[in-house]
Amino acid sequence: MPRKDLKPPAAARGATLQSVADAVGVHRSTVARALDPEQSRRISADVVEKVQAEARRQGYRPDAVASSLRTGRSRLIGVVVPDLANPVFAPILGGIGATLAARGYSMMVADSGEDEAGQADIVEKLIARRVDGLVLATAKRDDATVSLCLKAGVPTVLVNRGEDGLRASTVVSDDTGGIAVAVAHLAGLGHRRIGHLAGPERLSTGVLRRRGFAAAMAAAGLPADAVTTATAYNREAGRVAAAELLDRWPDITAIAASNDLIALGAYQEAQQRGLRIPQDLSIVGHNDMPLVDMVAPPLTTVRIGHEAMGARAASILLDQIAQPETPPTLALVPARLIARASTAAPRGGAAEAGAKAPRKPRSTRPA
Repeated sequence: MPRKDLKPPAAARGATLQSVADAVGVHRSTVARALDPEQSRRISADVVEKVQAEARRQGYRPDAVASSLRTGRSRLIGVVVPDLANPVFAPILGGIGATLAARGYSMMVADSGEDEAGQADIVEKLIARRVDGLVLATAKRDDATVSLCLKAGVPTVLVNRGEDGLRASTVVSDDTGGIAVAVAHLAGLGHRRIGHLAGPERLSTGVLRRRGFAAAMAAAGLPADAVTTATAYNREAGRVAAAELLDRWPDITAIAASNDLIALGAYQEAQQRGLRIPQDLSIVGHNDMPLVDMVAPPLTTVRIGHEAMGARAASILLDQIAQPETPPTLALVPARLIARASTAAPRGGAAEAGAKAPRKPRSTRPA
């Protein structure tokens, strides 16, 4: 049975801004600023330390509802992702959360799926909860949900994916530069027939990485015709796209995939055809998601600073909340190659790779 004599300390039950102010010997407004991460920098560090120590001693907890009514701000940020199960979004959320917490904000995370109607519904519910701003990782190239946010006047930042036009501040990876380092890596190993597994055309990442592939191949003096498009960023869609790629261009010796899950689908298809990685087929992914170094063989991939991406998106959003008239900006997070065991020089070297007869694709699936 619970003990009835266990009660909160009197100080904790009665702790207020005024009680903290009286104990420290400062004005109540000074206490409020010292306990606000956004305003504490305006007060001397010594006073901030004393106020915070006394607030902890008394067990003071700010009244979020009262603060929201007083300031007109909830200090809540809505974050919408298309698939929480996708490992890409964990570090992005980590960067967002850490940046928001350091400035006195909290986040509400919603998994909207890829359906536009579902995304709009989630965003409307977050706006109804009076979030101060939104971070969307769901953007299509021309996104109706972004239009909804702008019409509602809610500060909004896009992360990981962007629109064709810059209607809202956007933080994304250098998609064209990232795929270019993948192509340069494969060409440097001696590959001359390189295929590309592109991402969905409705998403900026799919389109920009495909364009980057074509440009990088042209710069290397190589044909860029071997391209198929995955319908989604998942392993099964990658397997289907890889099957089409290998059927149409059986002479390719390497694949640059638009993301790691698509690359893992190519692993699966190669295994079904009896192709060894990297002896028969080199594969490069994109994102460096958690655990891709644990597959066999470990995946060579393009690393994106997803945590830094999330942190930057949160920082831009908070600045936008403070200064609503700030024009939208585009921030590119650099990408770099992480070489592992899924890539190697083609058998027989560059000369043979470019001149050998196309191999007949092998498949264990029924015709």
